[in-house]
Amino acid sequence: PRMFLNFPSFPLSLTVFGTQWDVHPPQQHRHWAQICRGNPTNKIRGCDKYGCGGYGADRHSGKGKHVGVDVICADGATVYAPFSGQLSGPIKFFHNGNAIDDGMHLMFPDFTSPLSPGYCVKLVCIHPIRYHGTIQRGQELGRMLPMQRVFPGITSHIHVENCDRSDPTDLLKPVVPPFPHHDRGWAVVCSGNPTNEIRGCDRYGCGYYGAPRKNGKEKHVGVDVICSDGATVYAPFSGQLSGPIKFFHNGNAIDDGVQISGSGFCVKLLCIHPIKYNGVIEKGQVLGKMLPMQRVFPGITSHIHVENCDRSDPTSNLQRGKGQ
Repeated sequence: PRMFLNFPSFPLSLTVFGTQWDVHPPQQHRHWAQICRGNPTNKIRGCDKYGCGGYGADRHSGKGKHVGVDVICADGATVYAPFSGQLSGPIKFFHNGNAIDDGMHLMFPDFTSPLSPGYCVKLVCIHPIRYHGTIQRGQELGRMLPMQRVFPGITSHIHVENCDRSDPTDLLKPVVPPFPHHDRGWAVVCSGNPTNEIRGCDRYGCGYYGAPRKNGKEKHVGVDVICSDGATVYAPFSGQLSGPIKFFHNGNAIDDGVQISGSGFCVKLLCIHPIKYNGVIEKGQVLGKMLPMQRVFPGITSHIHVENCDRSDPTSNLQRGKGQ
């Protein structure tokens, strides 16, 4: 006999969250971000011996309908937040303690308002890194649980269900991301600068590696990647975060930064405010925001200071990102 997976609906208190975000109030997108590593287009499960993954697919021998969609995700793969929001959970759908009986709600305040582009979704068969607090779009949310252990031969997937049981398919359709996903070279570091263009010269100095500093007594040991104040900053490669890094040590408006180590690289990114100072991050994932450099150095070409931990020249790594 054919077996069908059907996930029950759970009530959600329609609370307007007054959350204070760690970085900036999130700007929501019309389309959700990639949910599972290895599935950049949020491809939906087709049909297998257990049933089909599309919205409205038959359940219970045709007596019920699938009220979500199944986004393909390999067992153990990294899961990302489709949008910025408030976490709550856990959600236990099977209530039998099996290996995939875990999940959580993600809600963007205020999804209850008809004037707000809010979202509320349940992500099931994943183990989140936490069940409460806030998370940013594209940030690591957790891991896909071992579905093959429970349903051998099924197309492993995350069950994605809108809290109001409406169809999430259109929201899952991908858009062209603002950063490259290629493995060669570093990704784009700042939105609005797709070639990682390096700052030229202005009245404060020059941005290239080895440029004079302190009236020629010292050399610039990094490069300055052009980045507008407030722009989104992305991780140039996958790695481990550590910080904060205080470059000026005077508490000014740009005295913040973070270090990333991994993928054979170690780099410091300064004059940014990261979404977190610890944990792991994926190449091209949102890392934070550019700080208001014009407030400290009026008229300068605003930029991220990018410095290899061994003080070697990072220019070639940044240039390999061109055209990707």
